[in-house]
Amino acid sequence: MKILSIDTSSNVCGVSILEDTKLICKLDAIAINSHSETLMPMINDALNKTNLSIDDINLIVCDIGPGSFTGIRIGTATVKAFRDSKNIDIVGITSLECLSRQISDELPNSSLICSMIDCKNDNCYFALYQKTDDGLDVLISPQAESVKTTLSILDTYIEDSNETGNIYFIGDGTINYKSDIEKAIPYGYFSNPKQNLLNSYYLGISGFDFYNSGIEATTSDRQLNNILPLYLKKPQAQRQLEEKEKELKF
Repeated sequence: MKILSIDTSSNVCGVSILEDTKLICKLDAIAINSHSETLMPMINDALNKTNLSIDDINLIVCDIGPGSFTGIRIGTATVKAFRDSKNIDIVGITSLECLSRQISDELPNSSLICSMIDCKNDNCYFALYQKTDDGLDVLISPQAESVKTTLSILDTYIEDSNETGNIYFIGDGTINYKSDIEKAIPYGYFSNPKQNLLNSYYLGISGFDFYNSGIEATTSDRQLNNILPLYLKKPQAQRQLEEKEKELKF
């Protein structure tokens, strides 16, 4: 199976082409506020480098978020267009699951993995996974919280569930809030800094595994064909507008 995997959820636009789980081509480019101009040329470049056309692709995987609101919209709209015009199956995977997948192969079974993405002002997106023989189980679904609340949720969950596996942290949030994490969860481990950036190759692997798992139901975390952006909080512009509207009412 030939897979096209695209990630537009951050300032880096990533495109990979895989043969099942084998990487054939991987391209990355800085695309701050310019995913609409960057994505399609990168897809065409990746196809040209591999002597493939879009008609050779059997599955398209995209990052549904959380992350850049604009980037996510562009990514999901692009893969939907391919689905409609070329009748190609599409899979949506969260950026938080993708991050966890980037270190899961290195860890023993039962290990806990917390993916954390910084969303500014001491807030983050996070989710908690556990490695099993079959891949990753979702223990805490993706959500947006303050860093303080996130760490409290994690500590309470681990204590209440009597989890004994080690917990590993990955994502740019674990860099920016490392000291807070170390104080709250001193038994945690941190991933290699190079692994904290999203990787379209591992996104493709996650999509391939989900597609071949026999799971047909679409959930908020993993989506098949009818994919939707995963927005865990309102865009900043909308929040600012709502604040102004509140001020006008007084």
